[in-house]
Amino acid sequence: MHPEQIKQVILTGHSLTLNEVVAVARHHAKVAIAQEALDMMAVSREAVEQILDFGQPVYGINTGFGSLANVQISREQASTLQNNLILSHAVGCGDPFPTEVVRAMMLLRANALCQGYSGIRPLLVQNLVQMLNAGVHPIVPEKGSLGASGDLAPLSHLALVLLGYGEAEYQGQVMPGQAAMDKAGIATERLLAKEGLALINGTQAMGAVGALALYDAERISQLADIAVGFTMEALQGRVDAFDQRVHAIRPHKGQQTVAANVRALCVDSPLIKAAEGLRVQDAYSLRCVPQVHGAVRDALAHVRHVLETELNSVTDNPLIFAQDRDVISGGNFHGEPLALALDYLGISVAELANISERRLERMVNHQLSNGLPPFLSKAPGVNSGMMIIQYTAASMVSENKVLAHPASVDSIPSSANQEDHVSMGTTAARKARQIVENCFSVLALEFYAAAQAIDLRDGEPNAYHKALHQLIRGKVAFIEEDRELRPDVIAMNALIREDAIIQLTKEMISDFN
Repeated sequence: MHPEQIKQVILTGHSLTLNEVVAVARHHAKVAIAQEALDMMAVSREAVEQILDFGQPVYGINTGFGSLANVQISREQASTLQNNLILSHAVGCGDPFPTEVVRAMMLLRANALCQGYSGIRPLLVQNLVQMLNAGVHPIVPEKGSLGASGDLAPLSHLALVLLGYGEAEYQGQVMPGQAAMDKAGIATERLLAKEGLALINGTQAMGAVGALALYDAERISQLADIAVGFTMEALQGRVDAFDQRVHAIRPHKGQQTVAANVRALCVDSPLIKAAEGLRVQDAYSLRCVPQVHGAVRDALAHVRHVLETELNSVTDNPLIFAQDRDVISGGNFHGEPLALALDYLGISVAELANISERRLERMVNHQLSNGLPPFLSKAPGVNSGMMIIQYTAASMVSENKVLAHPASVDSIPSSANQEDHVSMGTTAARKARQIVENCFSVLALEFYAAAQAIDLRDGEPNAYHKALHQLIRGKVAFIEEDRELRPDVIAMNALIREDAIIQLTKEMISDFN
């Protein structure tokens, strides 16, 4: 189901999907906890109480944290230990995460706890879900996570509000956490043994940012194919490079899908047919689209596999295996699986922007455009036309190259060298998110230029591209002479982020993927 169509998400710990994350994060779908999950959490909590009764040292329950793991804590101090953990670890910096990211973090943390390996009271997870449903959104700074013992700083800021500390946004206003909870009618709690660790040992900050970035990247991969078809009309490109036989003998799934998409987009085009025989081949930014866009699609499929596995994983420490009466201190909080995948996400989407900018250059450069006027202007010279939109695209593409440097190859020791290798996964996620945003904007400029180019061409595009052209012209007018282009750029950026282009495409081309 499309995320907008999902009205309720039931958490079991095992079945959360990417579309459900988007439904809750962006469209405020309601959240409930399955009874089986509540039961599992209750059993796990009982096991923690038994450990406290027995008195044997168990990391994070009656010991200190990190390099202080050898310091034993009395039962009387166990609650203070957990509350102090949250207060002392909430030290994030930078701008707050967007509300949609915070909502996704809350959802992912609740879902991980629902599996019943964390020793937390069901009440606290129910309170977290109540916050989601009521729209109490903790203010969570985006910087400060190493992605090793989980996203400690971001998740601590999230947990603060459950305790009545920190800040939260409620009904459009930022206020103290206790005030927000009081206004929403949600009780705050003092943490008991193990519960602080259960709330903050996990990969939910990088997972939340990454999941939303991946969802948008998958939309971008479709928009990029659509942009190619539109630019093929504008440049009167050759369709033989998309012939099914070419891609059958190099059978990467993504490559075959993209080639089929472009064939369907360009079918029965008078503009393209009129140029047959004028050139023996096109430049790589057209001819190699299946190989480039297809490789990106295959990369995104891998990232989706990793993320959907992580959405339904238990990532805190120590883990309570109540049925076995066992507690194991492991490393499921380490963000390396996501860090590598999210670096891959950023690199792959950067390539879509790279090749899009090259197609844009071919349209505005009269030496490369197969007969279009310089900078797509009817009167070049006194008018600059679309000269500078290529500058803007080039700027974002260049920024992406810096952002695409992998964060996961870095590490820095922390906690007195107890945590001596870290993932930097949240940095990878944040960089990927910015690359995705830049790619949206670069594609918007390609669509903008292609619409102008088609108006300047002698001849007509096919029926689908006529409809796409009309959709764009409903937002931005043809450029007769130089005018302020910023409103057009804003309108195109809004259009590219909506579902209108993809929806039109799927309505008119049933087998578009």
